[in-house]
Amino acid sequence: MFKPRESSQSEYEFVSIDEFVPDDHLLRLIDKYIDFSFLLEKVRPNYSDDNGRPSDRLILFKMIFIGYLYGIGKVKSLI
Repeated sequence: MFKPRESSQSEYEFVSIDEFVPDDHLLRLIDKYIDFSFLLEKVRPNYSDDNGRPSDRLILFKMIFIGYLYGIGKVKSLI
């Protein structure tokens, strides 16, 4: 025998990440005082404008930069 389907409603809460990061956080200060746009011209020869998928080159650099700052991806030797 089939059971009646229970109604299921989902509740969503919209959250802004900016609310969780303090105003004096290191990454906010870096973003405020360093203009990384000079990198676009430096890396232009390495990217094709008419081939492949577009990418946000500044975001890619910032991801690597944050990884370097916080030691993300470093492999520590156990020996």
